[in-house]
Amino acid sequence: MEQVVKAAFFDLDGTLLTVNSLALWAKREHRLGNISLRQVLEGSYYSTLYKFRGIDINRLGRKALTTIRGLREEHFKRRLEHWFYKELIDYVAPEGISAIESHRRRNHVLVLLTSATEQGAEIAARYFGIEHVIATQFELVEGRFTGDVIHPICYGEGKVERAMPFVERHNIDLSRSYFYTDSFTDLPMLKTVGKPHAVNPDFRLKLASKRAGWPILDWRR
Repeated sequence: MEQVVKAAFFDLDGTLLTVNSLALWAKREHRLGNISLRQVLEGSYYSTLYKFRGIDINRLGRKALTTIRGLREEHFKRRLEHWFYKELIDYVAPEGISAIESHRRRNHVLVLLTSATEQGAEIAARYFGIEHVIATQFELVEGRFTGDVIHPICYGEGKVERAMPFVERHNIDLSRSYFYTDSFTDLPMLKTVGKPHAVNPDFRLKLASKRAGWPILDWRR
């Protein structure tokens, strides 16, 4: 009999981290003089629309890439890692770590499934001890960012599209797998797994979770 493989998928922003890392990154970049105040304000505006699926995600991806176009990936990774351990570490949700360890003890496949950049997600995954990362990918040529996004972006339905090849490769039974997220934009993936969990849910996800009878967790303490 073929062994059943269960997975636990975790979102990052608002879930394993109690904040929106994109907003904090924009503030940091402004503080260091890498972007203007106008770009910070634009970022806040687009982040709000992003949260409620009111934006062309491809346009947002291209806009975000303007600040790192031509940058070497290794340099970007070093900046992200320094920032993660200096600032983001304070926003880690202890309950998230407990959930990860619970799934690890049960031999579930651990996956960080996030719309964050692949480079940033890999740093976070190492910290949390999560073996697999599915995230948004930016095109690279000779180690430098071109300013283009590799589609699909890991957002909304794109998360499901990104996750399915991984699910097939690892023979994962989605009907017995978990997904933890804070955002209504992740409804497609929540409906794909058998054990969806709403963590610190936004208003629309909270309503949808109550209607569906999904567990609602508070990891912000």
